[in-house]
Amino acid sequence: MSIVKLNAQPQKLNYRAIRFLTSAPTLAECPEDSGAEVAFAGRSNAGKSSAINALTGNSKLARTSKTPGRTQLINFFSLSEQQRLVDLPGYGYAKVARVMKDEWQRHLAAYLEQRQCLRGLVLLMDIRQPLKEFDLHMLTWAVEAGLPVHCLLTKADKLKHGPANNIRFAVEKALREQGLDREVTLQLFSSTRKTGIDTLERKLNEWLISRTEPSATSS
Repeated sequence: MSIVKLNAQPQKLNYRAIRFLTSAPTLAECPEDSGAEVAFAGRSNAGKSSAINALTGNSKLARTSKTPGRTQLINFFSLSEQQRLVDLPGYGYAKVARVMKDEWQRHLAAYLEQRQCLRGLVLLMDIRQPLKEFDLHMLTWAVEAGLPVHCLLTKADKLKHGPANNIRFAVEKALREQGLDREVTLQLFSSTRKTGIDTLERKLNEWLISRTEPSATSS
């Protein structure tokens, strides 16, 4: 598995110039399916909104909450007319009715399966609880669809350097053993200490600028 071994550094995007574009409850209400976008996904307690805010230097861009599961819409952020980041609904901890959870997941699946401008998926996992059921489901789907994935082991500041790297190595091994390492990269990340932002930026630049072929999910 390739671990943060990226291609020659492409042209850079200015992530601090990002702006909120729109929120969509369903695929039909998403922006026009053109250009290139990268989606951020993860369990509701994985620090997804915090990572997006750290990347962009805007603590108020993506809504964060002490109550996991508050992100219930597909949120789009514009880097340019043709390049976007997408904050997908969190999964796992929302205290809502089962029927609503099922509805969220249907909309999430529709976006991932049908959005042709999707160039890659950033999957966030709390380093203390990696590879839970939802994480494995997302990785399996992406690998089968040929969609590249970049995993962030978030909240790395909660552990010392040695134990954090040991978990990273263990996750690498688990992905190889389960055949989920194809087109998957992995890094440590901390939104609190701003650790790993440069590496994440390079991967996003690679997908949003250099990856010009149609998405692997195109029909």
